[in-house]
Amino acid sequence: MNPHPSAPPWALPAESFADEELARGLVAGDEACLTAAYHRWSALVHTLAWRSLGDAREAEDVTQQVFLGVWHGRRGYRPERGTIAGWIVGITKRKIADALTARTRRADLVSSAGSALALSEPAGQRPEAVLDQVLVRDGLARLPAPQQRVLRLTFYEDLTQTQIAERTGFPLGTVKSHARRGLHQLRRCLCQEFSA
Repeated sequence: MNPHPSAPPWALPAESFADEELARGLVAGDEACLTAAYHRWSALVHTLAWRSLGDAREAEDVTQQVFLGVWHGRRGYRPERGTIAGWIVGITKRKIADALTARTRRADLVSSAGSALALSEPAGQRPEAVLDQVLVRDGLARLPAPQQRVLRLTFYEDLTQTQIAERTGFPLGTVKSHARRGLHQLRRCLCQEFSA
């Protein structure tokens, strides 16, 4: 219930909502309830993330991811399984685990790049270039097969889009679409790696 009928829901303080009312509104897609949930529990989420990760920036990222997860997963909340606060803490734990896994993965990439440098690259090459190569290969591997194929033919075999269309049998427009989408997705993937 809105204790202030003249005020719009988004202008109400988080304390104006009871937990059950907030949960019902959130499940129904009421953005005011998401805002209230954020105001009520974001400090708790941030504190849990910061204590687990030891990094304020990562904790801020996790906090944002948690509330995105709350919004996207709102229809999965079941009050009979526990309180909304408990549900949000559960999402927080999963996002913290994801952040720790990503951190480990980044360390493994750096380690494998260092090994590749020591074993196969000339001593004069920059270590950053090897890491870049590893990240690009990893990003390419995440793309759908047609986009991978087009980008590999473009960059590793130096083929034009017309030559790629002839070799693959794809129409030229499809080759261009795969190249454009693949580059955009690869860029997003690499931006995530470098910002993480």
